Amino acid sequence: MRLLLFIISVLTINACQQISKEKPISADEKLSMQLGNATVWFQQSAEMEASFLQAYDKGKMLLKIKMDTLSDSNLKPAVILDLDETVLDNSPYEARLFLKGENYSSESWEKWCNEAQADALPGAVEFLNFADSLGLKIFYVSNRKIGVFEPTLKNLQTLKLPQAEKDHLLLRTTKSDKTERREMVKADHQILLYVGDNLTDYSQVFAERDSTLGKDLVKKHQKELLQNFIMLPNPMYGEWESAVYGNDFSKSATEKLELRKKILESKF
Repeated sequence: MRLLLFIISVLTINACQQISKEKPISADEKLSMQLGNATVWFQQSAEMEASFLQAYDKGKMLLKIKMDTLSDSNLKPAVILDLDETVLDNSPYEARLFLKGENYSSESWEKWCNEAQADALPGAVEFLNFADSLGLKIFYVSNRKIGVFEPTLKNLQTLKLPQAEKDHLLLRTTKSDKTERREMVKADHQILLYVGDNLTDYSQVFAERDSTLGKDLVKKHQKELLQNFIMLPNPMYGEWESAVYGNDFSKSATEKLELRKKILESKF
């Protein structure tokens, strides 16, 4: 009996020592782990597929109505779309981050963009071809940096997207604010519809969000949003996340984790 107790004690001590040797999970790794569920939903769920198909189908209906009631104007009708998580599926990049226990970095993102292998999202190609068939001009306005212009254009052309031309691709130069680029398009075009996964793909008024996280702004602009903007779901990243951090992405991983906990309503 004493021998058995001795063996159990030794095994217990060894197990405790083994556990103590395991590397503790860092705040950065914990933050990355939280990306997993959102990426699985975006990449693999039928609900995501249905959401995108439904949104783009509504987009086609709105374009048809707007074209049928188009006012006389010298301005050519056009549609403006964001690219990432709107037309292009970058969930493989997010999956890489999750599997490696990493978070977003400009270096890893640029590497992914240079690979030019993002697929088109559900309903996007059909919507774009429909817009093209109606005679609309299509502009892809993205916050990808200008340094990845060529691989981004190549990606669009590989997918055989309509009007995937240099003059129709407007990437970020200095500011992430898309207002100036939208105004450039509006100078010669009548914008019938905007499409994106961030509210700022429609207007910069949604950029700085207060304690309501922008919900008050949605209510204030509800009518025009429903008529002029197609909102696509993206649980992986976006302006919504920035709002949780007080519009400050420079916060540490530890601070971000705490703010995520703090913002949740549990109704305990």
